[in-house]
Order: sequence, then C-alpha cells, then structure tokens
Amino acid sequence: MKHYLQFKDLRAEEYAYLFERARIIKKRFKNYEKYHPLADRTLAMIFEKASTRTRVSFEAGMYQMGGSVVHLTTGDSQLGRAEPVEDSARVISRMCDLVMIRTYEQAKLAAFAAHSRVPVINGLTNEFHPCQILADILTYIEHRSSIQGKVVAWVGDGNNMANTWLQAAEILGFTVHVSTPGGYEVDPQLAGISNMGCWKVFKDPLDACRGADLVTTDVWTSMGYEAENEARRKAFADWCVDAEMMAAARPDALFMHCLPAHRGEEVSAEVIDGPQSVVWDEAENRLHVQKGLMEYLLLGRIG
Repeated sequence: MKHYLQFKDLRAEEYAYLFERARIIKKRFKNYEKYHPLADRTLAMIFEKASTRTRVSFEAGMYQMGGSVVHLTTGDSQLGRAEPVEDSARVISRMCDLVMIRTYEQAKLAAFAAHSRVPVINGLTNEFHPCQILADILTYIEHRSSIQGKVVAWVGDGNNMANTWLQAAEILGFTVHVSTPGGYEVDPQLAGISNMGCWKVFKDPLDACRGADLVTTDVWTSMGYEAENEARRKAFADWCVDAEMMAAARPDALFMHCLPAHRGEEVSAEVIDGPQSVVWDEAENRLHVQKGLMEYLLLGRIG
C-alpha cells in the first residue's frame, strides 16, 4: 500500500507511468469513452480547508472512474469535535477504499496515514501541495514535452507550492529559480530536499525569470495566513509577475498559477489572460492526473 503525502513519495519512473496514464485517461474522457476501473470503490474526502478545484476534481474524477464519494468537513464529522485523528483514521479506513485530506498541518495528515488501512492522498497542507504540481507538470509535458533539464521560475511566497516544486525538481531533474521577499524564503529542510543543486535563489524576481521555460506563482496570502494580509501586500509589492518578467523568460515560456488568482497582485491581468498562460489547462489537468493517481494507488500498474 502506498500513500501520497508529498511529491517525494513516488520515484521518477512512477511519475513517468502516471503522466502516461493521465494522458490515456484524459483521451478517453475527451472521447466520451466509459471507463470504470474503480467501480464499487469509495473515496472519502476530508476538508478542513475549503476548496473549489480540489473538491470538484476529486469528486468528479472518482465518479467518472465508476466509484463513489463521501464528503466530510470538520463541521459535519467528529474531526471537528476533538476525536483523535488516529481514531478517525482507524474508522474511516475500514469503511472506504481511499482517503483524500485537505488540511493545515502535514503532521495531522501523516498521523492519519500512519493509522489508515487504505491509501491516503494529500489534497493540500500548509507544507505541500503535490497534486497541484502533478497537474502543472502534466500541463508542461502536453505543451512542451519533457520538463527534464528545464528551468522553472518561482516568484512569490516560499510556501507549500514552492516546497513541492523543489521536491519535483530533485526527482525529475530540472532546476527551480526561486525569488521571494525577505522573511518569506523557502526552507530547504522543511521542503525535504537534499540536492542543493536543483534550485537557485534570486533577490530580484526579474533575474529569477531570465531564461526560464516556465514562470509560476501563487497568491501572496495563502489560506490560514489571512491575519498577515496587509503586511504581505507591502512585502510582496515587487513580486507581481508582469509582462517584463515574462519577456525576460524564454520566448516560448509558459505561465502557470494554481488559482484562485488575484489580478494586479501576484500576477498582472495581461499575463494570466495572455497567450503564454496555460492556467485553464492546468486547472483541468487536476482532474485527469488525480484520476491516474487514484487508479495507481488502488490498482497498481495497468497493463
């Protein structure tokens, strides 16, 4: 049994398989071909952090694969009433075949997985967002082929997305140029990487974008940090991905954002709505790559 709690939980060859499976599953979806490998399987989705894309992509994906879904929040379950997470894991994993959790601390996710009898997927934590990076890399592959040897520019907060990009770079063989305001840097120990050669730090976000194959960012204030909003708006004022930054990247560079986006803050409207932006393909690919992930965790390799 495998869990998917952070990007480094799988190996490069497993990712190659996953991206190929996602391509096949997406093609079937586009051709309206019925494909129900997860018939009679149940996914439990547990949300302590609200979501649009995570809920829709996992719920629709499980139904499209022939399975069923149980949706839980802290408001309608014992998770919000001081039941130990270990006890919740023991019970829920006896009744369902797969669990997706979107929560705050990675430690809570890890504790649940340690006491679960079924695979657990990280739908997002404060520290990591592996399913989003799965979708981002699938999108890059679709538009530009392999990401190996490429340069990804990360502009903004040293958050869960940045941490996961670093793990992906270490495993899949590309480089991340990171530019964050002072006080919001990436912590490589927290990110869980050992290869310092897979990333470079730049004080100036424009320099981070020079020669990049992909430029990506996230909101300045992630969920759970709303009290810091005004301080962050001031600190991040120069970290808005704009036309000048995209011009510094390679001519065929792509722009990505995990959404929701705030035009005029972390990205200008002309960039996110411009010809280099692939954010809508990126959002859709959450559906397809997570279907491949769920299939793999429950059934192993197909064929």
